[in-house]
Amino acid sequence: MTIENIEKNYPKLFKTLPEDVTELRYLLVIDENYDDDDTDEFDAIDPEDFNYLLYVTDLLQEAVGEVHIIALVKTLKVHKDISDFYLSEIDLYGIQTDLDEEGIAAMVLGSLEEILA
Repeated sequence: MTIENIEKNYPKLFKTLPEDVTELRYLLVIDENYDDDDTDEFDAIDPEDFNYLLYVTDLLQEAVGEVHIIALVKTLKVHKDISDFYLSEIDLYGIQTDLDEEGIAAMVLGSLEEILA
């Protein structure tokens, strides 16, 4: 997703962003969750339960504010496209979804756009 798409599809959210934001990765980091066989660490966000890790960057948190991030968490917990949700921290979530990374980004940004309305 390009910054032009964000500007076009999420205008309220876009207006809160600093001018130097040029890519989605400055707002959200979406990674597939997988078992790392090279480590003995226990993962609280188990790949068997949550197929994606979603990190909301500091930049996005500062742009929209803590109240809106809390509202985002509440929205994602009950979102129709998320079958299971785990809040690790205010900015890190485990989610189980059939969406791909682009779909997850659209879901999160769309949710924030509605919250900012």
